Amino acid sequence: MIHRAEDPGDILLFLTGEEEIEDACRKIKAEADDLVNQDPDSVGPIMCIPLYSSLPPSQQQCVFDPPPSARTADGPPGRKVVVSTNIAETSLTIDGVVYVVDPGVSEQKVYNPRIRVESLLISPISKASAQQRAGRAGRTRPGKCFRLYTEKDFMTELEEQTHPEILKSNLATTVLQLVKLGVKDLVKFEYVDAPAPETLMRALELLNYLAALDDEGNMTPLGAIMAEFPLDPQMAKMLIVSPEFNCSTEILTIVSMLSAPNVWIRPPNMRREADAAKKLLEVPEGDHLTLLNVYNHYVQNRHDQSWAWKNFLSQRALVEASKVRAQLERIMEKFDIDLVSTQDERKLFVNIRQALVCGFFMQVAHKEGEKNAYLTVKDNQVVSLQPSCGLDTTPSEWVLFNEFVLTSRAYIRTVTMVKPEWLLEFAPQYYDISSFAKGETKRALEQVQKKMRAKAVANTADERPAKKRINNVTRKTDGAREENNETRSLAVTEPDSSVADLTAFFSSSLAL
Repeated sequence: MIHRAEDPGDILLFLTGEEEIEDACRKIKAEADDLVNQDPDSVGPIMCIPLYSSLPPSQQQCVFDPPPSARTADGPPGRKVVVSTNIAETSLTIDGVVYVVDPGVSEQKVYNPRIRVESLLISPISKASAQQRAGRAGRTRPGKCFRLYTEKDFMTELEEQTHPEILKSNLATTVLQLVKLGVKDLVKFEYVDAPAPETLMRALELLNYLAALDDEGNMTPLGAIMAEFPLDPQMAKMLIVSPEFNCSTEILTIVSMLSAPNVWIRPPNMRREADAAKKLLEVPEGDHLTLLNVYNHYVQNRHDQSWAWKNFLSQRALVEASKVRAQLERIMEKFDIDLVSTQDERKLFVNIRQALVCGFFMQVAHKEGEKNAYLTVKDNQVVSLQPSCGLDTTPSEWVLFNEFVLTSRAYIRTVTMVKPEWLLEFAPQYYDISSFAKGETKRALEQVQKKMRAKAVANTADERPAKKRINNVTRKTDGAREENNETRSLAVTEPDSSVADLTAFFSSSLAL
């Protein structure tokens, strides 16, 4: 209707997400072609352009192109239609936009502290956002805003202001920084907008399990180092402990890739080719190792932009990952965190997966029932592997995930297979089996624990004859006798005090 009835001028349509935008663009182009075929003299040509954050920069720049010219010298002028997410509200101004179409909804982040999930939900916008959208029309001349909701809904249903980010986010990083600044009472702290107490409690619980805070809420030496990294606490912990697994060089790369935007490009008209290119770079053990493989190939090809383009990879994301990596490496040098690696690739991949468990042990799911159906540990949320996940074709019984995405279904993405023995070994405080509710996950962990105990007993039994043979040999000389004494004294040495303290911390509960 706008194209047929209104004066010349470009159109800006707000929609919620990538899929909806691409679908709308296809339909607008089809409708425009039909109009031109029916009556070519009454309407001008239309150029429809999508705009969302995951588009390559070259395609995003198309929104600034001029509208198409009229077909004939005296024919109606062409019009440009930009279909965008809410990034066009404030992030950029498009010259020539005279008409704005506002459906009154947007995709907004919502955090559920009970299941520790940040999800994107379609929600009504605020009155402030509605006014901002209307202001996009007529920047260069008078314009119009078509709101697809009633004035009554505007007055009664919409909030005055958009909720601030602190009310919609996981606060683990915020709490760690506040404690670092010396804030003792987080509940009574004078926030501009106070978050829910349950959100604060979840953040404190996470930081306690990560050993960043002690049971009194005070910062530990490990927490002080974690606070220096511009990362989520889980990734900071993983990076700090990675030298113990001889894979800090690789973990640094993985953390950098996770901190950058999505590296995969999947154009609508070349999805099959993009999926085939991705398959060539995938590592069977998981998506974290795939990200490492992508970056290593990028470096081996000397940061070649054409190589990235041929493999459907975002050059911008890879450049940003390189910058993040350089920044994190400087911080590691500041705290004398060594960059080490392992030459044996098979052993290296095992070490990397073990280091991942040290940071993301609270984000683990166990396979149950039908194919690709998983249950998150302790939170008991039924989830599926996202179709883009590399493990989608070869699912593992236990997986560690980086993100929980709630759309039409609950998905986990950026997934890597792990072994349950590692969960019990590296996070015994969280995987205290007595704290688990009855179910398949608890039974599986109990079986693993029994196997680990039986293996430990068998190893102890095997060591006794070997020690006896050593004792018989070493009794022959005084020097050998001294060596035997040293061996026996080492066998009964008490655990290091720091290990004992850590064990005590693991067994204690969160005290708020």
